[in-house]
Amino acid sequence: MAGGIESLGLTGTERGIYCVLIFMIAYGFVMAEEFTHLRKSKPVILAAAIIWSHAAILASQAGISVEAMHEAFEYNLKEYAELMLFLLVAMTYINAMAERNVFETLRSWLVRRQFGYRKLFLITGIITFFLSSVADNLTAALLVGAVVMAVGADNPKFVSIGFVNLVVAANAGGAFCPFGDITTLMVWQAGYAEFFDFFKLFIPSAVNYGIPAAVMYFAVPDEQPNASEEEAVVLKPGAIQICVMFLLTIATAVSFKQVLHLPPFMGMMAGLSILMLYGYHLKTKYTVEGDEAFDIFNKVRHAEWDTLLFFFGVVFAVGGLGYIGYLELLSGAMYDGLGQTTANILVGLISAIVDNIPVMFAVLNMNLDMSLYQWLLVTLTAGVGGSLLSVGSAAGVALMGQSNHKYTFFSHLKWSPAIAAGYVGSIVVHYMLNA
Repeated sequence: MAGGIESLGLTGTERGIYCVLIFMIAYGFVMAEEFTHLRKSKPVILAAAIIWSHAAILASQAGISVEAMHEAFEYNLKEYAELMLFLLVAMTYINAMAERNVFETLRSWLVRRQFGYRKLFLITGIITFFLSSVADNLTAALLVGAVVMAVGADNPKFVSIGFVNLVVAANAGGAFCPFGDITTLMVWQAGYAEFFDFFKLFIPSAVNYGIPAAVMYFAVPDEQPNASEEEAVVLKPGAIQICVMFLLTIATAVSFKQVLHLPPFMGMMAGLSILMLYGYHLKTKYTVEGDEAFDIFNKVRHAEWDTLLFFFGVVFAVGGLGYIGYLELLSGAMYDGLGQTTANILVGLISAIVDNIPVMFAVLNMNLDMSLYQWLLVTLTAGVGGSLLSVGSAAGVALMGQSNHKYTFFSHLKWSPAIAAGYVGSIVVHYMLNA
């Protein structure tokens, strides 16, 4: 495992195999969330607790000291704490901007402009691509998805193709910036690539989105949506200032990592404190009697806690399996047996079925000796591979729930060959530019 922690090497024991089965059962519930409506965090947290209980027993039976076992456990805790605090600040800023009507104003403007379906297809895709590089792909897809639903209410075909477009754009946009996807953030925080290294993936990510978008464009109805009578939405006081503060917070996080060599989450927490102080200013100056005051802790409360707790369960479940020895076994089978390039491409295909968070966390904990090119390759494939199937990313799953059955697993599957062409194209372009 990473950090010089030795695994137990007890993958052949009954307890070890039992832990793998527990993880598979828990992940089965995660994949069935759309049908069971059981939040994905619940089964993986239980799985993590069971796996570490058995890992502790195996360590004790193998004569491993309590201190050594705690060191392995605390390594996972450190990994989770850094990422959780980083994501919590980002989610709080996004919620604050949403409350100040930033995204609602953008949605209202797009709806009132009366663009044709084809033009709207391009505009929403490009907005989602760039928005997901600073907000996570789920948030970007849901925000722009509301626009697609509003203007395509009477045209199910446009909604179906438009949502496929958003999923591909959101996943591609999140791959070239550390803030765009949890997996990209994990690689950056682990120190395998510097912040500006990820922008080498911009052109491959654009190709990944551009190829399927070009194919789908000609299937979009060449029609004009019905006229909208929607009124303009006005920004609330402080909306622009909060957007600027978010950009400055990102710059602060990068500076803490690049200049001070401190974890980026410390810079994000500094930015959160500034938002808290500015929130106090909004609360005292702009609150009108009868209106709800700006409360920063409401924004923290409305963070994606299901995602954050799901991430907790994944980190500890995969970390526990790694401590038993399964990541070492998987590393030998994939990276030693198939070679780094083939294995990294396979990671993207796996992430079309299994969420890319546990896949990337497993890769990071294999203690692999790879070049920057290979780390960027696995970052790219893990980020965009989820577009191949609608269930491969949080954006796809969320949009299926938002679409009122207009966007489904099979309507997405229809475009999987074009998306696969984009996947292959992005890998080829990455090789040509960065190998």
